[in-house]
Amino acid sequence: MATRSTHDVTGLLIAWGRGDEEALRKLTPLVYRELRQAARWYMAREKPGHLLDTNALINETYLRLVGARKVSWQNRSHFLAICAQLMRRILTDYARARGSQKRGGKATRVCFDEALVVSPETGTDLALLDEAMNKLAVMDERKSRVVEMRFFGGLDVKETAEVLKVSPDTVMRDWKMAKVWLLRELSGGERRGS
Repeated sequence: MATRSTHDVTGLLIAWGRGDEEALRKLTPLVYRELRQAARWYMAREKPGHLLDTNALINETYLRLVGARKVSWQNRSHFLAICAQLMRRILTDYARARGSQKRGGKATRVCFDEALVVSPETGTDLALLDEAMNKLAVMDERKSRVVEMRFFGGLDVKETAEVLKVSPDTVMRDWKMAKVWLLRELSGGERRGS
């Protein structure tokens, strides 16, 4: 039954990528549980009081997905990896907006979402992680994508390997090396020597 569902998801993704809006309507209930699980995982790592909740994060992700036209969807794992990337970006955007507000920012325009971010210190760590992830992507794009899919997207080794078209052993090597690099980067390893 899981195989049938996976094939259904892949078929619907391909149809949606070709512009079939009805495919998106049929796809949503098939992937909702996994998106909810990923959103819960993300929100569990946020500080208490974050205005976004699991449903809001899913809704924001859905809106960005609907806006993404003509994506060449490969399969369920690829879709979940893209959703993980979107969730990371959404939370990072909120964290940066909060950081800008805390420093007085120069923005005169305040959109509704930015005005809702009210919790103290929300997202500071996420903004640093995003910065570190961007540095890692410059150094090694694949390792960055492995972290994004495994850590943020909740994909397992096999699913990550499938999306990246590499072996599971390669994913594990990249995963281990990236974790060590990110830990050093986030703990200020290079800054301490300055």
